[in-house]
Amino acid sequence: MDGKTLIFPFLAIVLFITQTPTAAKESSRPAAYTNFIKTKCNITTNPSLCVKTLMPYASTVKTNPRILCKEALKVAIKGARSASLIFWNLKKQDGISQYEAGAIRDCVEAVKTAVHELKQTVNTIGHLSGAEDKESQLHNAISYASSALTNAETCIDGFSESEEKVNPDVKKVIDKSITVIKTLASNALSLISDL
Repeated sequence: MDGKTLIFPFLAIVLFITQTPTAAKESSRPAAYTNFIKTKCNITTNPSLCVKTLMPYASTVKTNPRILCKEALKVAIKGARSASLIFWNLKKQDGISQYEAGAIRDCVEAVKTAVHELKQTVNTIGHLSGAEDKESQLHNAISYASSALTNAETCIDGFSESEEKVNPDVKKVIDKSITVIKTLASNALSLISDL
């Protein structure tokens, strides 16, 4: 399998990052909303990606940090689902060894678990408003988001343990996809930790 065969999955990840959902144009968003997102994104691990992926939701977020966290988590979930689809398509390509197919299948499961944990985080963030046990709920949200990051990293471990058995082009696609998930989830975790 050559690198050209694997260009499509990599491009799909790049398109995900650069694609913005249908939303109001920046000029129609109140400056207070856009400034809020820019300011909050400064505390994340990747501020520019944070701004790029969350700015389309400025009118929804307004200046509510909880809603910002929920939108950041939803973006991370979307990124994880896109990566999972890329993994399934990669597994079906000609030239994928049995070992690679097994490792990719493990990645799909790890990402599926990460998506579940990110969804739990969204749910927990939704219960923060007015909760008597707000501190406990916040701790749970941080734990779920951290677990999602750990599960994404587990995928990479499966490829790193036996690199001689893995086509470097396959590993590159997996690495790039997982990096997107980890960056989006890490940005969300930074925002949650700032609540």
